[in-house]
Amino acid sequence: MYPTNFRYTKEHEWVNVEAGTGTIGITDHAQKELGDIVYVDLPKVGATTEKGKVMGSVESVKAVSDIYSPVSGEVVAVNDLLTASPEKLNEDPHGAAWLVKIKMSSPDDVADLMSAQDYEKYAGEE
Repeated sequence: MYPTNFRYTKEHEWVNVEAGTGTIGITDHAQKELGDIVYVDLPKVGATTEKGKVMGSVESVKAVSDIYSPVSGEVVAVNDLLTASPEKLNEDPHGAAWLVKIKMSSPDDVADLMSAQDYEKYAGEE
């Protein structure tokens, strides 16, 4: 269910690292918990993020939830699809509905994140 090449946080974000750039999104578990997503607030291209710090938010009909960056670095791309169609996060959270791409300043940031198997167990216990 969860892509095995991704790494996961306890706050229900994922990161997929390719060539020093981390693509970040929220997990399927997170979108199910939130319900119908109606708005996404993301950082601007050029902004810097710090691992574990808030970098945006997702608003659903139930609540507003902060998005925490799983890695540190510079935002190099933002998924504009979500501005017009935030509901895509409910439909494809591990694919087309990625949030941002970050040029990582510290590749070691992913070392303490969970594997897909560990995350699935963690999310199942919540």
